[in-house]
Amino acid sequence: MKIQKAVTLHQAGRLFEAKTAYETYLKKTPRDFDAWHLLGVLHNQIGQPIDAAECLGRALALRPDDLQVCNDLGCALAMINRPADAIPYFERVVATSPQDISARRNLGTAMIAAGKNKGAIEHFQKIIELHPSDAMAHGNLGAALAAENRTEDALFHLKQAVAIKPHFPEAHYNLGTLFSRLGKRVEAIRHLEVAVAQKTSYAEAHHNLGNALAATDQWESAVRHFEKAIALKPDSAERFFSLANALTEQDRCEEAIANYRKALSLATNHADAYSNLLFLHGYRASLPPGEFLSLARGWETACVQEPNRTAARNKKFQRKPLAGRRMKIGYVSGDFRQHAVSYFAEQLFRNHDKSKVELFAYSNSAKDDAVTARLQALVEHWVPINDASDAEVLAHMATDQIDILIDLSGHTSNNRLHVVAQRAAPVQCHYIGFFASTGLTEMDYWIGDEILTPAETADHFSEQLWRLPRPWVSYEGKTDAPRPERQQTDKGEIWLGSFNNLRKLSPATLDVWAALLLALPEGRLLLKTKQFADAANQRRILDFMAERSIPAGRIKLEDGQTTPDWHSHMASYNRLDIALDPVGGVGGGTTTCDALWMAVPVITLMGDRMASRMTASMLQAIGHPEWIARSNADYIDTIVALARNPALRQDLRGGLRSQMSRSTLCDPLDLARSLEDAYLQMFEQWMGAAKNKTAAIA
Repeated sequence: MKIQKAVTLHQAGRLFEAKTAYETYLKKTPRDFDAWHLLGVLHNQIGQPIDAAECLGRALALRPDDLQVCNDLGCALAMINRPADAIPYFERVVATSPQDISARRNLGTAMIAAGKNKGAIEHFQKIIELHPSDAMAHGNLGAALAAENRTEDALFHLKQAVAIKPHFPEAHYNLGTLFSRLGKRVEAIRHLEVAVAQKTSYAEAHHNLGNALAATDQWESAVRHFEKAIALKPDSAERFFSLANALTEQDRCEEAIANYRKALSLATNHADAYSNLLFLHGYRASLPPGEFLSLARGWETACVQEPNRTAARNKKFQRKPLAGRRMKIGYVSGDFRQHAVSYFAEQLFRNHDKSKVELFAYSNSAKDDAVTARLQALVEHWVPINDASDAEVLAHMATDQIDILIDLSGHTSNNRLHVVAQRAAPVQCHYIGFFASTGLTEMDYWIGDEILTPAETADHFSEQLWRLPRPWVSYEGKTDAPRPERQQTDKGEIWLGSFNNLRKLSPATLDVWAALLLALPEGRLLLKTKQFADAANQRRILDFMAERSIPAGRIKLEDGQTTPDWHSHMASYNRLDIALDPVGGVGGGTTTCDALWMAVPVITLMGDRMASRMTASMLQAIGHPEWIARSNADYIDTIVALARNPALRQDLRGGLRSQMSRSTLCDPLDLARSLEDAYLQMFEQWMGAAKNKTAAIA
């Protein structure tokens, strides 16, 4: 059989017949260059780039200097995601034919895919020198420049690309992605919307558009684009992760949990997805404590490599006794900025006894603000670690000779649990950042108090509970806060409310609040949180309550972002008669303290786990245990009784702030001393255990 029959079939578009004809011919004539080349081209045409690369490689072996085969082989290798292997073949073509724009474009594109952006920049610049109006070259050059963080140059060339060729979805995508990185959300959304309009099957653009919309709190639209991206390419763990994050912000927690699990089914070591899954289960109290702990213990197995875990278990430290030196305390957090954790940490840093402790703050936050600056001024050693690898952080802490490392994040955003899991210090503790066990083998202690973490909760934790002899946090009420002065209305309405995050307003909480409003006809409900910027979130709350016979006229939902400053936010508490602590999952922390400081009584239902006992610890500390309920009915009855006792509520307005300020809750110095005593005992116990272990080995 001669090759002409295969060529004729190929030219006629009868590709699979041609393929058979080429293969039959090559069995008899295995050294025919043209047959191997044409069969390779055909394989590319029918979407079989792996076979194409094999055939083209055979052709090139027969004729090593053939530039067309070099180019075709490079294209096939690029199609099977082997851009680094493709580069030498494109380079051969360009070296021989420097004016070959197509080959130079292929070379630059392969270099971008292989992460060799500097080389790619050179080739696309050459194309533009030869053809200044080449939109694709401008677009690819812009992408390479963006990857090298040459932002202004990247913007120039990407804008040139879409000016020359408005229908250029890839350039619009890169422009939108770059604008997102620069925090220019409006421009980002505009270009990404163009990208998906021009190319509806553009999964990456739908995903990045979802991220840009999420950054502007447009959660419903974000969810729609994440779902579209997943429908187009359902094999991406990151897309399920992004969708789950957006669903969480819509308080669609059960759906979010399902999508975090999908992300983990695709990438079992996706640490952020695993942490967020734990976070939501803890928020919703959707697992019994034992099941939650089992899931939490699995994080390190899934996300930390076994050799690193083994090394952590066997790690040994040399530390001098504390006599004659200060104890080195390291605090690590992703929230050293405007954040509830930093509110509590700032008081602690300010009141630590610097003659006894040497403070190190390891900041994993990419954002700095005025709070960051204040915290930095309060510690002797400020160590930014956001861009550092785990190995680099571990090495830094080893050099610093940290005695006790305090994790302030747990399974929240921007944590460095991988560092803790690899044992960065002789003693490691979790404090204030998370509301359940971290599950980490190498986390030695979890710091709470007698009410927050009583003895019956010990089996909820992999860590050893360390109970302080006082509330586990302190609240430093600001004297420049507005005066507590509730203005009574002529309508006789009782305003109940909560300014907690939407995620805390679980179905269990809303069910109890609906029952409360039915029991208190004069009651009205004010809820304020930033997630109400999304109208869909408001609609879900109103629909939920309407199904329970509570009309929208009895509920006021406000976007917390419209409150211009802290003073105005605190003044909002003067609109409340009674503050409601969320029920069942995670209760209030700073929101509870803020309400109490504004002399608004807070009623809580103390649950069976730490997350639902925070407000109870605070109320006990300020002398109001009567506001701690033990059942749903008790919770409702306590609120109704207080609502119908205006004289008591008026007395509270005048005296609650003063009473609170005299309590242990508002004594940060006492908290600092209690923690220092705890750290000292922990360290001494470790020293004793290390000494005994050495003696036993000897």
